Amino acid sequence: MALLARKVDLIENYHGTPVADPYRWMENPDEPETIQWVEQQNQLSQLFLADIPARQRIKDRLTELWNYPRYSAPYKKGSRYFFSKNDGLQNQAVSYWQYKLEDQPIVLIDPNKLSEDGTIALSNSVLSFDGNLLAYGISSNGSDWQEIKIRRVDSGEDFSEVLKWCKFSSIAWKHDNSGFFYNRFPDPATVPPEEQSYNSLVFWHQLGTPQAEDRLIYSRPDAKHLGFSTFITEDGQYLGMRVWDGTDPRNRFYYRPVESDGEFIRLLDDFDASYDFIDNDGSLFYFMTDQAAPRSRLIAIDLTQPERANWREIIPEQADVLSFVTLVNQQFVTAYLHNAHDQLRVYDKQGQFVKEIELPSLGAITELSGKREETEMFIGFTSFLSPTTILHYDFKTGQMSTFREAEFDFDASAYESHQVFFNSKDGTRVPMFVMHKKDLVLNGDNPTLLYGYGGFNVNLTPSFSVSRLVWLENGGVLAIANLRGGGEYGEEWHQAGTLDRKQNVFDDFQAAAHWLIDQGYTRPAKLAIQGGSNGGLLVAACMLQQPELYGAVLCQVPVTDMLRFHKFTVGRYWTSDYGNAEANPDHFKFMYAYSPLHNVKEGVAYPPTLITTADTDDRVAPLHAKKFAATLQAAHQGDNPILVRIETKAGHGAGKPTAKLIEELSDTYAFLFKIFGLE
Repeated sequence: MALLARKVDLIENYHGTPVADPYRWMENPDEPETIQWVEQQNQLSQLFLADIPARQRIKDRLTELWNYPRYSAPYKKGSRYFFSKNDGLQNQAVSYWQYKLEDQPIVLIDPNKLSEDGTIALSNSVLSFDGNLLAYGISSNGSDWQEIKIRRVDSGEDFSEVLKWCKFSSIAWKHDNSGFFYNRFPDPATVPPEEQSYNSLVFWHQLGTPQAEDRLIYSRPDAKHLGFSTFITEDGQYLGMRVWDGTDPRNRFYYRPVESDGEFIRLLDDFDASYDFIDNDGSLFYFMTDQAAPRSRLIAIDLTQPERANWREIIPEQADVLSFVTLVNQQFVTAYLHNAHDQLRVYDKQGQFVKEIELPSLGAITELSGKREETEMFIGFTSFLSPTTILHYDFKTGQMSTFREAEFDFDASAYESHQVFFNSKDGTRVPMFVMHKKDLVLNGDNPTLLYGYGGFNVNLTPSFSVSRLVWLENGGVLAIANLRGGGEYGEEWHQAGTLDRKQNVFDDFQAAAHWLIDQGYTRPAKLAIQGGSNGGLLVAACMLQQPELYGAVLCQVPVTDMLRFHKFTVGRYWTSDYGNAEANPDHFKFMYAYSPLHNVKEGVAYPPTLITTADTDDRVAPLHAKKFAATLQAAHQGDNPILVRIETKAGHGAGKPTAKLIEELSDTYAFLFKIFGLE
């Protein structure tokens, strides 16, 4: 069906092993042949998808379900409350402010007015301590690159300066509103493409002055791989800096007095664990850390006696994973992951347990806002079958109430979600969430969609998805597996799915598939697997290792070339999880053994596969999807479609406008409906 791409005779030597790379030319997105190949592949995919009768009905139903108002939890800065809202089908959410919660909200910034097609998104938003000024980042076409602008909240007017070359940027306002500290990279035009994610720089920006006058505060030319994120403590006294290296959870922590021009004090510089700053009481700094506690604990370090022997444990490690801590009402509000769903517990500042705050159901906290001096907090809470509800908790009365409930027209009572456990290949007990209609018959013939990720300490907690409801409405089963490599059970669970242990993740996912089949939910011909980014790597590796186990594959923005991923965009950030095959011969052995691009076999009938990516994805370069699709199409035997869908003016996913989301999801589910013969 597909037009086969041209192969070139290119072989590289990796530690004595010759490795062919016949589609290396696809790494250049501007190559005319690459552009032509993309156009042809999109035409083929659209011909296939447009011919599916259910596609328009899927799109109509997605549009109908999507059209409900969605709010963020309000948070307080100075005398104002701030929140965001999407009316339903707006491409981007709009930011608002109000003095009182019952006041008519005032628009702070409406990203929908920045572009006609919604492809310019608000990617960063940091208010000054008093809530009078907003520094906000905007990105185009889903890019991680952003430009930072500054707005007066009262008037909605922007200052004249625009700060460029920002990516993953933190913004730390001084309390006097004279300006802020921020991090950026060098002008990309001044460095080679492969160096654009190196040499993070911390600058001071004086409000009302051009970026050219910004003062360099910190850089590490001797360690160009390090990144820096700054903040100012709530009391306005200290400038803190988190020092990080890609996606490695371990970090360093430096600080200095805000008004100092001296050197940063390297409080934590061993790179031995993660240290997340929570708050401070003067010189007493509170950190959540997995140092000597893989499921994390809360400690206090006195800057006047910072030696490790003087550290004080406030909340010790527990059986469940401590996922976040914040200080509200002069108490520590903590969220714990209990078998991949959230529980909310309160402790006093000495670490004594105060109470558990009951949540509505088995679900997840999407956000929590509150201030140390305030007696209220707002909680965003969601589950698989209900959209995010905004809850209000009053510390004075101890009462939880619903502040905003989603006005969503869907009868969730006809469906159920539950948690199951299965054993992986090595006997490890792995959890999985399963959702379906209540009257489901376990006859081994239900269309089933299995989703996974398994990497970078990412937790797959309960989350609401409009698109999944369309699948459930049509008799589908949805399963979400909490694989090793995630953080559901702490840092040991994460590490068990990294480097030479990455095969554990694939084994967990395949065991989940076998469990669904063995329990009578489905059979291989009716089982689809789905994953994106690192999850795209997951489903690609699994379909190659056990192609007979799956009836369809949705491989989204995948990482597939495990020998060269570190050379593109921010790929070098991922070596702590994956390794570096070029630099380390031991890494090469285990990475080459599962690398999807290098494990496609000639003459195998692979399952129907839809690979998706975006032409401006600067997180996972689209070359991974292109080279993998070309390799599969050349080797595949049989009539199963191997399609690639390459979105334009879109990135890795963040900030994608609603219209593009609905189009992509319509194609995705239409593909499954076609393959599984659903009406």
